[in-house]
Amino acid sequence: MARVFTLEEARAVLPQVQDITRPVFELASSLAEELQASEDRQDDAQVESLQVRLEALMDSWAEAVRDLGPDVKGPWLVDFDSGDGYWCWAFPEEDLDHWHSYEGGFASRVPVALKPGAARG
Repeated sequence: MARVFTLEEARAVLPQVQDITRPVFELASSLAEELQASEDRQDDAQVESLQVRLEALMDSWAEAVRDLGPDVKGPWLVDFDSGDGYWCWAFPEEDLDHWHSYEGGFASRVPVALKPGAARG
């Protein structure tokens, strides 16, 4: 069963997610540049090696993030189950400021203050 997070709980975990994500993003970016250069040179052996390394890196990042409780929805995209949708974070955002319904996905995310049922001041 997936863990359900209050906004405060999700925000408390976010710094750990960011600490995991930042260096992996930098390494993945470097590998992607190497991959592009290898593709340009048509170095098939190097392309295959870099693709395997990049996939393993992304799998390890996703596993490390999931171990903290949230779900990984794609590269650098993390959702925290709110019980009625997801608190949604994408690298390099500084805070957890968005929410979307289970059905809506990233394209439908709204600021936390506009979440249905959110207290309005």
